[in-house]
Amino acid sequence: MNSGAIRSIVILTGAGISAESGLATFRGPDGLWEGHRVEDVCTPEALARDPLLVHRFYDERRAKLAEVEPNAAHDALAALDAGWAGDLLIVTQNVDDLHERAGARRLVHMHGALKSALCAACGRAAPWSGALPRGAACAGCGAPRLRPDIVFFGEMPYQMDHIYDAIEEADLFVSIGTSGAVYPAAGFVQTARDAGAWTIELNLEPSAGSALFDESRMGPATRLVPDLVRELLQ
Repeated sequence: MNSGAIRSIVILTGAGISAESGLATFRGPDGLWEGHRVEDVCTPEALARDPLLVHRFYDERRAKLAEVEPNAAHDALAALDAGWAGDLLIVTQNVDDLHERAGARRLVHMHGALKSALCAACGRAAPWSGALPRGAACAGCGAPRLRPDIVFFGEMPYQMDHIYDAIEEADLFVSIGTSGAVYPAAGFVQTARDAGAWTIELNLEPSAGSALFDESRMGPATRLVPDLVRELLQ
């Protein structure tokens, strides 16, 4: 990697970066997320079938955020955000707020955010903390249809045009702590390669898409991410 030739960077982060802060990965080795089948808590059908379970599940995830802190990897990306004079976009698949709490600002939550509520009637999203009871009213349209602002399976991730535009202009694409199995994010590396970017994977172990990267660096995010940021900012 020739860091001197890099002007534009896109960084994709996944559950692996927050796991070192104590948050469970989205789908664990047993196929469950915090003891639940993903299909029971992360689909529109699940919300329609058992809204109390879905709301309670995300209330518990939201409450968990108070027990964890950003780690060295989040801090390093925030330092890159503050110190990088070129273009930068951090795209996270995570719904936690650890990037923001570390200080990152050039950030997109493509799968939604725990600390946000979405009106199923008018589409308005607004900050939310604490429990989100079923039937809570939207401050915009008044409809009692607030739901967790989470992109469920079968729904379109947020800001995809913005993300693809940034990837197609990027000189460097970095994937951190992702499985490489969830689309459309799993396809970002191919888009970056096609556009001529240098591609780097930082992960505990090779992902499903490791062969597509120019470089794969294996190890904990709390070590690998600060090392990469130092390379870029030196």
